[in-house]
Amino acid sequence: MDTGTAAGKVMFDMLSVLAEFERDIIRERTSASFKAARARGRKGRRPKLNQQKLKQALALYHSKSMTVKEIQEAMGISSTTLYRSLIKEKGATSITY
Repeated sequence: MDTGTAAGKVMFDMLSVLAEFERDIIRERTSASFKAARARGRKGRRPKLNQQKLKQALALYHSKSMTVKEIQEAMGISSTTLYRSLIKEKGATSITY
């Protein structure tokens, strides 16, 4: 598209108006879905991590009786959550496996 010509400028302006319109429509739909969810009692946040499950998972990890994948399946937590907790536990910025 050649924006140096009058027709090119008009076409470019029309496309930008359509893009802005689409963005506004998405914003309105998102806002409406949040309001509807709140009306149904939903808060729209992730559920809190069960600290008891996390402690059990860390104990299993330190006992080396199960693999990370087995701990993940048994406790219902992700490996990222487990590794992040190990990093916090050690007070380090990373962990070696």
